[in-house]
Parts: sequence; structure tokens; C-alpha cells
Amino acid sequence: MKFFVDTAQADDIRELNDYGLLDGVTTNPSLIAKSGRDFKTVVGEICAIVDGPVSAEVAALDFDSMLREAHTLAAIADNVVVKLPLTLDGLKACRRLSGAGINTNVTLCFSANQALLAAKAGATYVSPFIGRLDDINLDGMALINEMRAIYDNYDFSTQILAASIRNANHVKDAALAGADVATIPPAVIRGLVSHILTDKGLDQFIRDWQATGQSI
Repeated sequence: MKFFVDTAQADDIRELNDYGLLDGVTTNPSLIAKSGRDFKTVVGEICAIVDGPVSAEVAALDFDSMLREAHTLAAIADNVVVKLPLTLDGLKACRRLSGAGINTNVTLCFSANQALLAAKAGATYVSPFIGRLDDINLDGMALINEMRAIYDNYDFSTQILAASIRNANHVKDAALAGADVATIPPAVIRGLVSHILTDKGLDQFIRDWQATGQSI
């Protein structure tokens, strides 16, 4: 499963990229707003840090404006993926952009039927929001399983990008369900390495080694 980091903070992206853990980045208007910086400048900076895809979202809601904004975003760097809302206009824009060879990420997916439409529109990625479904007492991971079955039934090339990841269990369960990608907050990615038995074992090894008085 590919790991994208879900942030617009360049320092976090650089750190995780240096560890060799990143395959790409996703941003959204809320994350850009938190950065307090110019949108296109931030996207360009991120694209220069990572070689993989960087999702940048349009702000428009109508087809014509989406296309105009999409071409502006795609011109920033070769690895920009244009992020579009899962609406009829968004799907229409997705089909047009996909036909022009521009990669797309259809976002805010909450049902298998929506995911089916995104795949038919030629989306490169579709982003089901696991955590937000869990928030309203629905099973976000069940959606990933449904999408995987549908996409495999018809050999759709659209990649399932598990989004709204809240914790390590979401990452594990998305991988078990066959999600192609998980986009994960920086703190959750860092936390995946942690286990109490790893810490305990390392502490024991260090103490035993120090007791030998040797060095390497």
C-alpha cells in the first residue's frame, strides 16, 4: 500500500520523505488555510520536495470554473494531481481532465455508488473518507471493502485512496481491505513504528551491550 501524507506543512513532508516513507502528498483547502500561505506557492514547494503525486484541490463548484482552476493547478508541476469534489460537475470535469491526460483525485466519497461513478469518470484516485463515516456511526472500512470488490469485478484502474485516517488501526485495516493508497496525517505515520515491546527489547539490548564494555 502506498503512503501519502495528508498535510500542507513542508517541514513534515521533508522529514517523512527523508525517511523514505512517502509515495505522495494530499492537500485540501482546510490544510492550505492552516498553513497561512499562498496556495499555489505551497503546492509548488511541496511538488519540489517529493517525486510522487501531490493532490491540489479546486475551489470552484461549477464545471467551467473547475476546468479553469484545474489547468492552473496542473501547470504548477508535472506531479500535481487535480482534486475534484464528487458532484456531477466534478465528475464531468474528471472525465474531461482524464481525457486530456491530467491525473485526478475525486474526493469526499462516502458510498460505493459514488465510488463507481468516479471510476467510470476515469478518476486516477478516489478518496473515501473513513473517519468521517465512523464519526456518524457508519463503518468506514466497510466502504473500502465494497469499493475493492466493485473495482476488481470490472477491472477499474482507479486507485482507492483511503482518506480521513485517524489512527494506526485505520491504516492496518485499509491495508487488509486492499486500499491502494492511504493518506495519513504526519503524527499517525510516525506512530506506526511504535510498539511497547520494541521499546522494551531495545532498552534491554542496550543495557546488555553496555555491560560488555565493548564498542563497534
